Amino acid sequence: MSGADASHRNHVNTLFRDHYQWLCTRLRRQSNDASSAEDIAAETFAQLLEAPGLTAIREPRALLTTIAQRLLYERWRRGDLERRHLQQLQQSDLDHAPSPEDLADLSQSLKHLDRTLQRLPGKVRSTFLLARIDGLTYPQIAAELGISQRSVSLYMTRSQALCNRHSANQTLISSQNKRSA
Repeated sequence: MSGADASHRNHVNTLFRDHYQWLCTRLRRQSNDASSAEDIAAETFAQLLEAPGLTAIREPRALLTTIAQRLLYERWRRGDLERRHLQQLQQSDLDHAPSPEDLADLSQSLKHLDRTLQRLPGKVRSTFLLARIDGLTYPQIAAELGISQRSVSLYMTRSQALCNRHSANQTLISSQNKRSA
């Protein structure tokens, strides 16, 4: 481990000690859920740990708020997507409605996909969600995240590859489950 890594960890540790409770309180007001606020605050600091070359921050609370807001928006988007999907299922013809087993499989698959996406770095995950859920174009995503269009393209390739692996794994698991049933 290099001295820079230890220095970076110590810097984030100091930020955590100084601002974690403040960030949790702020997020609780927005989400009305203490455990959700704590999860988002912890993920905020985890993203800071992953940030290479983090230099001295003049306004740490502004940075923490920005990261936490993006995470909160991602969580809201995921919830909106789940609600829309459930509404579509409820509106579909009852003869074609999925069985409870199919719904359980779909729910489990969505949870696995969410865990898979959580393995991606913050900007890669945000790029994927902005494209797939919000339907933004690459130039819009680049402007939203303050990155180049080339980075958007690379991030989408990376996230799509992860999703393809996830899909292949789910297909394999599903076929194994059907054979054992």
